[in-house]
Amino acid sequence: MVNRRNPQPTLTWTEGPEADVPLSVCDLWVEYGAPRGAVKAVRGASFDLCKGETLSLIGESGSGKTTLALALIRLLPRSASIRKGQIIYRRDGREYDVLSLDPGDLRQFRWKECAMVFQSALNAFNPVLKIWDQMYDTVKAHDQTDRETVRQRALDLLKLVQLEPARVINAYPHELSGGMRQRVLLAMSLLLNPQVIILDEPTTALDILTQRTIIDLLRKLKQELGFSMVFISHDLSLAAELADRVATMYAGRVVEVGNVYEVFYRPKHPYTLGLIKAVPTVTGGFQELACISGCPPDLIHLPAGCKFHPRCLYASERCREEEPELIPATRGHLVACFGWEEVQRDGDKEWRQREQEAVEVPWPGN
Repeated sequence: MVNRRNPQPTLTWTEGPEADVPLSVCDLWVEYGAPRGAVKAVRGASFDLCKGETLSLIGESGSGKTTLALALIRLLPRSASIRKGQIIYRRDGREYDVLSLDPGDLRQFRWKECAMVFQSALNAFNPVLKIWDQMYDTVKAHDQTDRETVRQRALDLLKLVQLEPARVINAYPHELSGGMRQRVLLAMSLLLNPQVIILDEPTTALDILTQRTIIDLLRKLKQELGFSMVFISHDLSLAAELADRVATMYAGRVVEVGNVYEVFYRPKHPYTLGLIKAVPTVTGGFQELACISGCPPDLIHLPAGCKFHPRCLYASERCREEEPELIPATRGHLVACFGWEEVQRDGDKEWRQREQEAVEVPWPGN
């Protein structure tokens, strides 16, 4: 995770209209229609994505991360509806409401302004078309560019993601490994120089070495090309390593947002603290791992008050009756919890204890 002794955090907290924020989400609500009622998948999500930063969304499966990402590019299934909210996109001094774009403008927005790398790399490709045909179709749908220019751009990007361009561009998806397909998806997402890239679990089902390659590649590409990223993951170690800021989601709501160092070493929401305490350390002590008791709530019939209170060790009577709003706890750190100060104190104790118990693991033969 973050180096505690030399964290060097990148603080990205925006204030005022002059802040350079290409994407803003304000009070976004997404629901799915179901026989039992409306599934409240995203409830009042709000955040800013700053230029050149990586915002990581973390949380359990079913917390609303992927639904939120799909809503950003309006690629939700027909059973879903955006009940209210705003998604504001900014470029070259102009503002666009993504939810108000007509089909033609929305087509241009997707991939040219905001691209997405999907969770399943195999399912993201047409299995009967070669990689080159799929890359050319992507560009042709947005720009009137000649084939040779597109092909050279595609070859350059495939080389940039550390693949063998001449072989990969003429291959079918099934001829590539999972890691290669994931890197091809990264190359395709960069074809039209988008300002924002959304990555939904880009390392899922990949081995640890391939995961390392993807993470290093993402960091390198962001430094070279300067785009902003929304990185979705349930792997906290990857989120801590890649992100500038972290947003924790629970029951469809963003419950904590802050600088990566602050969130991982001074968490203020009990759910974030529970997630961190459940991560094993490399120095042992596995028998002392904590877990979050109970199960995520039914998103159709949500409990009253704070939706986390049935599983929370800090719950009070107020938590059972009233749902907390996302408010600033410290500069740049927002939290939706009435007892965040107590949570922060316990989090500080947790990290002090881990540092005291940490031992140097000897290499064999030393």
